[in-house]
Amino acid sequence: MVTCLPPLFSGCQAQEGSDILKMLLWLLASLFIKTSSAAISCFGDDGQPVDWFIVYKLPKLPDQESSAGMKYMYQDGASGGWVPGKSIINDTESAVGKTVNQLYGRENTEDVAYVLYNDQPPPPETSNFIRGHTKGFVLLDKTQGFWLVHSTPHFPPPADQKYGWPTSGLHNGQSFLCVTYPYNQFKDVGTQLMYNTITPYSTNIPDVFSSDLPNLKAAAEEKPVDTPPWNSQVALTSVGGKTFTSFSKNANFGDDLYSGWIAPTLKSDLYVQFWLNSRGILPSNCSQTCHTFNIMSIGFNQSLNFSSHLDHSKWCVTGSATPGWTCIGDMNRNLGEMHRGGGTVCLKDTTIWKSFSALVSDYKQNWSTRP
Repeated sequence: MVTCLPPLFSGCQAQEGSDILKMLLWLLASLFIKTSSAAISCFGDDGQPVDWFIVYKLPKLPDQESSAGMKYMYQDGASGGWVPGKSIINDTESAVGKTVNQLYGRENTEDVAYVLYNDQPPPPETSNFIRGHTKGFVLLDKTQGFWLVHSTPHFPPPADQKYGWPTSGLHNGQSFLCVTYPYNQFKDVGTQLMYNTITPYSTNIPDVFSSDLPNLKAAAEEKPVDTPPWNSQVALTSVGGKTFTSFSKNANFGDDLYSGWIAPTLKSDLYVQFWLNSRGILPSNCSQTCHTFNIMSIGFNQSLNFSSHLDHSKWCVTGSATPGWTCIGDMNRNLGEMHRGGGTVCLKDTTIWKSFSALVSDYKQNWSTRP
């Protein structure tokens, strides 16, 4: 039997970034976005454009009314960590609602490009269990746009409809990462979506975009990556200068995203939140230098603590011996998804890392040390 050692002795190390530098980058981001308010952007909970935001839709617990399944926690560069959402997730005034709502009424127009993708698209489309286990939304104009990575089946509605939240999305927790990127970054975003092997269900890439962004066009047309390597790691820089690292794998990669790639790349133990109700769940992996642990329960506070069996969100954090990294994506840890495309987007930020690592109430372990 393999025995897991505490993170202190795991041998995984990483350096912590400068909080002062991050603050300067945030100030630059704020100035840039305020002068670019007409361009497509992520929108925060206060209704203003933001460089990035993270939303954690809370699950409906057994003793709660159905409306509880609409609540969420929120953070961006100015919030200092988690704060309660100012609205509910199905409202166009919420961060997710206001951001996604920029699409509607612009169906097939020439001034924007968009790709909505989901392996479980909104009805009447059917789920795809062969292509990548991926969910997200890209919307941009010739100046900038956003990439929203999320975990919610049947979301968002296609471009010819209007904003709404699926009834199937009420009960479980869900995660969202929205980042505002300048136009040139969508070349790499398109490449990552090709590796992810997305299932697009509502797309529009006018010619004025496709000539600059051929891989975004190729991803929207389900063109495959047909030569190795079978995974792609790229650094993406937001409009405010914040660095995000996208990890995307093709089905031919043939390994778990987290233990097979992210942990050894970040040189850190990982604590992974994912849907524990799927088939073929991979156990916590202690066989490598950097261990990968399945999170079992989440706790925002004493009154808001829930099992990962109620949480469909996909994220991971590094351990306390190598602090700083948080990843938000759309993949589980199971046998089937070792052989499907998908990915995650990571960033090294002390505040975000602390906010996520504090959520880990319990994980599959051989000792009692928390991350």
